[in-house]
Order: sequence, then structure tokens, then C-alpha cells
Amino acid sequence: MLQTKIKPNYVVIFCVFLLVAIGLVFIYSASNYSAQKDFGNPYYFVTKQFVGALIGVVAMVYCSFVSVKQLQKFALPLYLLSLVLLGLVFVPGIGIENYGAKRWVGFGGFSLQPSEIAKFALVLVCSLYMSKKPHQMAGLKGIATVSFLGVAVCLLVILEPNMSITMCIALVTFAMLFVGGAKLKHLAFCLLPLVVAVPLLIVAEPYRLARLMAYLDPWASPKGEGYQLIQSFYALGSGGFFGVGLFNSRQKFDFLPFAESDFIFAVIGEEIGFVGCVFVLSIFVVLVYQGLKIAKNANSRFECYLASGISCVIAIQTLLNVAVVTGTIPPTGLPLPFISSGGSSLMVFMASTGILLGIDKNSKKHQKTVCAIQ
Repeated sequence: MLQTKIKPNYVVIFCVFLLVAIGLVFIYSASNYSAQKDFGNPYYFVTKQFVGALIGVVAMVYCSFVSVKQLQKFALPLYLLSLVLLGLVFVPGIGIENYGAKRWVGFGGFSLQPSEIAKFALVLVCSLYMSKKPHQMAGLKGIATVSFLGVAVCLLVILEPNMSITMCIALVTFAMLFVGGAKLKHLAFCLLPLVVAVPLLIVAEPYRLARLMAYLDPWASPKGEGYQLIQSFYALGSGGFFGVGLFNSRQKFDFLPFAESDFIFAVIGEEIGFVGCVFVLSIFVVLVYQGLKIAKNANSRFECYLASGISCVIAIQTLLNVAVVTGTIPPTGLPLPFISSGGSSLMVFMASTGILLGIDKNSKKHQKTVCAIQ
């Protein structure tokens, strides 16, 4: 009897679990003081993250067994559901507002950030379309269709408002167009509206303009818009080459806002230094490389595009988060994948890597068979 001998991609599994473990350690380190002060429980944030990680493991295992046909079948319904969820954030009683933005929906005691689902739903539906209409991707019709799918999500996200996720989704859309075979001259033409839109979006909201000014010169408003970036600089600067030691961060004592979420990379830099930051980023590099390798060995266009898109989401969001923390781009809220505090983000990213594992199991490298005697 012929039987395919399949081994799971242990490198992807190891990278994901290592990043989640690092996240749990640094979420506790970054939040234990504020959690004790605000909730009377130093383990408040890390407990929520641990529960999210457990659910994420289940989602990861389940998604690794989802067939290609099932993924294709649910691509459009999931995309439409994500649009509905993004719309629900504006419905009173369902949408949850924090810090002036409506980015969550709540059902009972459970809250969810729809934009986290929307990113991967967009990748899924774009992969389906591009695999069904590959001949159109070299022309304007294919580019227009994929761009429309991305713009629909971007418009709903920017209304929350959430410019950081909007930029992430826009970049993911361009990445999907590139992977799908769009010509560079067409991509350059499509990039023009984005180049025009970004300054307009910044000017349209005073807080965005203030953040831009703080980015250009944070010390001009050290107690205002420039405060968070300055505190991030202090954290990274004091960490030096090897860091001040695990759990020894000083910036987490109410100096650095969102230390356990959007700016957790600053705490990592403070406690384990430049060497630790390079180590963490190296894990992401390996994970993304493995994802692209899975895409290269995929059995079909759909699986190739899907694996590439998932890898691009991880890479783009990681780069944007690190760029914000290091002051490379203006400050904006965006979690570090697998590490920042946020249950919905963690669960969705782990589920997406489960899809990667499923694509890898069906890949060309597993097509060789061996003779097995029962």
C-alpha cells in the first residue's frame, strides 16, 4: 500500500510557540505594576493573554486540518462577515470605544477587534480571486478588483479611526497584487492615490497632525504628543547592548503608555537590549521565510497566494510596529504579532499559521510516497 509520509513543519511551530512564550513573559513584566494598580491583580493582562494563547493553539490545530476546498468555500463569506463586524463597531451597545476610537465589538463579556480578522479575510478572498482569474492580474481589471476589496476594508477601518491598521491593510493589498502578477507600472499608478490620501488623512484629523509633528521633533512637546516616543527612546537607550535585565524595566512604572501592547518592543529592548531585540526579530525572519518557502512549494495558485499573503501580514505588521517604537515612522497603535497583549490578535495570528501548516502538509515536498506494509 502506498502511503504519504508527512511531517509537520516543526520550524513554524517552534517559532510561533517561542514568540507566544516571549510575549507572555514580557506582557507580565511590562504590565504587572499597572495591572496591580488598576485591577488589583498583577497577572491580569498575562492571564488574558494565556487564555488567548490556549484558544489560539486550538484554532491553530483546527486550521491546519482545514482543506483547500473549505478555505475556498468560506473565503467570500468570511470577507463579507469581516465587513459586517467592522460596521458593527459603530452600532451603539455593540461597538466599544476606547481612547476615542471604536475598534472593538462586544458580545456579553467577550470583545473582539474585527480589523484583526479583516486582514486575513482580505488575503483569503484576494487569493481566491487571483487564483480563479490569473489572466486578469496582468491587466487593470484584476488590479481594480483586488484594490476594491482592499479599499472597502480600509474605508471601514479608517472611520474607527485606525490609521495604523489602515496602512497595514493597504500595504498587504499591494503585496497581494505584486504576488498575483500585477505589472510594476500598474502598481506604481495605483500607488499615486495612496500617496495623495495619506497627507489628506493626516491633515483631516488634528491628532494625526500632532503625532506627525511629535515624530519630527518629539522634544517640542515632551509632556504632550511627543511623550510616548520619548519614553520609548529612553527604554531602548537604557537597554543598551545587553539590557538592564529581565523584569528590571523602569519605563513600565507608568512612564511608557501601552507598554504591554503597542510598545512592548521598547520594554524588550530595555530589559534584554539590542541583542535580545535582534534575537526576537530573527524569529520573525525565520517564520516569514518559512511561510514564503511554503508558498513556493504550494500545490496550487490559491495556496501559494494564501501562504504568501499570510507571510506578508506577519512581516508588514512586525516592521510597522518596530518602526513606530524606534521612531522610524510617526507613532500609531499597532500590536506586535504573537507578542503584544491582545487576545483576538493572538488567536487570529495563530489560526493563520495553522493554515500555513495545512498548506505545507499538502505541498510538493510531500508528494513522494514510500511503500508501507500493514
